[in-house]
This record gives sequence, C-alpha cells and structure tokens, in this order.
Amino acid sequence: MRKFIFLFAVCATLASCKISEEVPSTPHSINPMTTSKIFDPHSAATSDARVTHLHWTANVNVETHVITANASYDFKAEKGAKQISFDTKDLNIEWVKVNGRLARYTLDEEKPFLGQALHVEIRDIDNLVSIQYTTSPNAEALLWVEKENELPFLFSQSQAILARTWIPCQDSPSVRFTYSADVTVPKELMALMSAENPQVKSPDGKYHFEMKQRIPSYLLALAVGDVAFKSLSENTGVYATADILELAFNEFSDMPGMVKAAEDLYGPYAWERYDVLVLPGAFPFGGMENPRLTFATPTILAGDKSLVSLIAHELAHSWSGNLVTNATWNDFWLNEGFTVYFEQRIMESLFGKAKAEMLATLARQDLNATLAELPAEDTHLKLALENRNPDDGMNDIAYNKGYFFLRTIEEKVGREKFDAFLKNYFQSHAFGVMTTEGFIDILTAELLTKEQADEIGIDQWIYSAGLPANTAVVQSAELEKVDELRLKWEADEITNKELPWNNWSYQERYRFLSNVNFNLSLSKIQSLDESFHISKIGNSEVLFAWFMLSIQAKNEAVFADLATFLEKVGRRKFVAPLYEAMENSGYHVTALSIYGHCRGNYHAVTQNTVDETLHYFEK
Repeated sequence: MRKFIFLFAVCATLASCKISEEVPSTPHSINPMTTSKIFDPHSAATSDARVTHLHWTANVNVETHVITANASYDFKAEKGAKQISFDTKDLNIEWVKVNGRLARYTLDEEKPFLGQALHVEIRDIDNLVSIQYTTSPNAEALLWVEKENELPFLFSQSQAILARTWIPCQDSPSVRFTYSADVTVPKELMALMSAENPQVKSPDGKYHFEMKQRIPSYLLALAVGDVAFKSLSENTGVYATADILELAFNEFSDMPGMVKAAEDLYGPYAWERYDVLVLPGAFPFGGMENPRLTFATPTILAGDKSLVSLIAHELAHSWSGNLVTNATWNDFWLNEGFTVYFEQRIMESLFGKAKAEMLATLARQDLNATLAELPAEDTHLKLALENRNPDDGMNDIAYNKGYFFLRTIEEKVGREKFDAFLKNYFQSHAFGVMTTEGFIDILTAELLTKEQADEIGIDQWIYSAGLPANTAVVQSAELEKVDELRLKWEADEITNKELPWNNWSYQERYRFLSNVNFNLSLSKIQSLDESFHISKIGNSEVLFAWFMLSIQAKNEAVFADLATFLEKVGRRKFVAPLYEAMENSGYHVTALSIYGHCRGNYHAVTQNTVDETLHYFEK
C-alpha cells in the first residue's frame, strides 16, 4: 500500500518461472503452517490450531448492504488442542459446525478496534470448521458506493485488521492459507477477488474464485461493480468502469515492461497474473497490493502517466509483503521499507537515476515532516502497538525510514552484493513470514561483517527514535534548481513568467508548492493560480500541494475547488492533511461543514482519522 505507485506487467514467460510455494526450512523464516512462537497482540489466533484453507460461499446484497456467507476452514491442530479461535467484529454468527456437526462456541466481550474473539470447541479428530454468518451494513472493511444514475459499487479494504469485519478469520499476518470462493452478486455487476478472476460478466451473477498461493487475511479482497476488463498483455490487464476504462488502459500501457524490470531485479513473479482494478474515488489509499489484483485509486489517472509510479510500489509488494510477510504489525517496516526500496530501484531501472533521486528526495522531505510530528517512540522501525490500533503505525516511518535504512546498507556493502542478498532473501523465504529480529539475524549472518554492522548501527536504526547520522544522503539537481528558483521568486527577484512551470515534472511542481512560504502576501500566492491555473490541474499530487498551501495562506478563493476535491476523493493521504490544515488554520467550521457533507462517501479508514482530527462526535 502506498501513496506513490508505479505500473508493471507480466512477461510472457511468467508461467514457466514460478517460485516454489514450499516454505523453506531455515532458522530465520517462519513457516505459517507450524510457527508457534509469535505473539500477535492484534489477533485471537493461537499457535495450536491454525487454518490452512478457506472456502467462502457468499451472497452480496447491494440493497441491504449485507453479505450472507459461510466460511469453511480446513485446519491443523496440535494433539490435545481443545479449541480453535477466530477474530470477528460486528458479525452476526448464526451457527458453527465442526466436521459437519453443530459445535459449541463462545464469543468474548467486545474489545475496542479488535472486535470479539470466537472460540470453537474441537476434538483431536477434527479438521474442518464451518461458520455461517452475516455482515453488518456498517462493516468497516466494506464501502458501498452509491451515486445517482450509477450502479452500486462495493469494495473491501482489509489491511490492517479489518478482514474480521467481513469474514471470521485468524486475522494475523503470521497465518497464511489458500482459499476458494463462490460469490453471487446482481447479474448486472461483476465480482472480483484477490484470486483468479473473470474477464467478462457472468450472465447469472455467479462467480467462482481460486487463490492457490497461501496469503494472510489482510490480503483477502472483494470488489463488486459494473466494470469491464481490457488486456495489456498475455498476463496483465486493467479493470475499470466504462467511463474511465480507456483512460486507465492508456495510463497503464507500460505495465508489461514494468513487471519485466521487477523480475530482472529480484527474481520471478510468483502470482501468475498482475492486473489492476481502478476503484471509485472513495478508496482510502493510493493502492492496495491484493495478490493478482491491485486495487488502485483513480487519483493516479492524470492523463499523462505522471503518477503511475504508484503501481511500481504495489507490484513490488508481490515480493516484499505478499511473498515474505511481516509476522506482526509491529514489524510493518519489513513490508513497506523493502517495498519503497524496490519501488525506487524499479523507477531507476525504467526512467533513470535522476527521476529516482527526485522521488527519493521527496520521500526524505515527507519523512522529515513525519519525524517532526510524531512522538519519539513512534519513530522506531520496530513498533510497539500492543493495545493500539495497528493503523497508528501506517506512516512514513515504516515506508521511508525503512527505505533509508536499506539504502544505507546498500551504500555500505555495494549494490551488487545487496541485490544478490535481497534476491536470495525473497526466494529463500517465499510464502513465509518474518520478524524484525529474524531479519537482523539473516542480515548479519549472510551479508554484513561485524565491522559493517557496527558502522551501520543496526540497533539504532531499528530500536531508536529519529534518523541516525549515517543516513544515506539523497540529492536531486533538478529539485535543488527548483529550490533556488523558489527562493528567488519569494524574494521578488524573478516573476511568475520566469518560472519554468510548464516544463517542470510533477515532482518539481510538488517540490515548489510544498515549500512556498505561506506567509507571503495573499496576492502573490493567488498570482500562481492566475498564471498556471493550478486549481484545475489534473495531477492530484500537485493539486493537493496547492490546496495545502492555499489553506495555510488563507487563500479562500480556492475553497470551492477544495470542497469539490474533498467530495470526489477519499484517499486518506490527501483528505486527512487537508482537514487537519483547515483545523489548524482557523477554518474549523468550514472543515466541519465540508466533512459533514462528504463523510458518508469516505471509507472507515479515512473516517476514523478525520473524526479524531475534527473532534467530529464532539461537535
């Protein structure tokens, strides 16, 4: 999952170069079938009874916003185990059967953000549990998008611990399982999952799915909408509604070459197909790395391919995260730090060092801002999220501090050695899970000498606040030139006409706007819009930076465009900072008015953040 994302496609030889799904027997990777020593504070799942396969049968009612379903799990239990436990939240459990017989079960008391643990009695001979249930119309993972004169659209967002709100599951990233599903939807809609997917609508609204590779529950995904498919290559394609399908097809046309670039770096793609589904604007993230089917925000459809780097990030997750998964959410940086590093390497491979360094420089800018905002203990790579919502750890620390740690290692040992290490890491631990401590053991055993480890200061990076002094330095001549021009413009040494706005990339425009002194005269700030029509620009990253600057500069002339943007876009990366900026700039009433109108269009992930920012339920 990521704010900057890039697009890739699968090479024609993909089917012949699969990674084995057998989890290796090593002291470092953790076999999801047998691991027992992991404590996950966010799941009721125990080590003595673990699920291995899910078959999900579901009927999706778009009128009542309810899914009626049965989740049947194959499981393995240690001898003497008396129960198997699942995570649930706001599910109505109708009955539970074990090996075909009605079984006794209990539900724990509801816990904030964790929900209720479901405990089912089992015997030594049992290996199948079946749970009949219905979801709540307000299930947090699900957003039912309804617009006038349009067919409804449903999508899920399970990460981090929201899968339990639509499927009873062992909702820990340390538990991996295969799955199959039979899903019934209205016949005018298509159903898609993080699995083998249809490419045309079923005439009766019935769909069957198979996911043959083991995945954790946070990668369970469902979308139902009036979408169509268009192929980009033998093994890649795009799904979208008819009004944006051609735009998405053109925007993502580089996908096949991108997958090839990723494979050249770190080995074969293990998931057979790589497709992208463009969701409604209410989707709370830039993208979600659901295996075989990345969910993507329409805010990357800029019309000029300038923002499709977002998919590079989601594609990279096919190795870092999906293939080798953080054992708990305390180890989240193992997913995201590796993925940002991989993303940057893909960008460099396809578009050159200068482009990659611009992205890395902006990443450092974002990281500096996050470090200034968070309490020191939350800037460690290894997190301490017990008794906290794991969403608290989904910020630039995991992404960008993790990236700079890996880049610092690369610069210490050399790129060739580091690439060989990472390629072996992904292949040796494929379809397993990893702890931070396990990775440190591998790093020091297989790559770093003791002297190198001491010079890098691994413990300081992992367990201390902020950035160490030896952090890799990134430099972008292009962005340094932007900074020089901005300072001259602020000092009235050059005019708007002397700014090369029309020749700048989006990264250069973003750099300029996100660093302009908002205490300049209002007329000077407004002159930028008069000269360059920024409020109407199609690039959402640049538009976001402009709105942030305008709020801080009290440029109320753009507030109508700002309100329109917030109505159309539910991406938390944009929405939450904009409401926070209004709150901090004296526009609390304006923010509440806009949010009250838009809140119902946002996913729960976005709602939870903005509710707290605006003290919405205290209004």
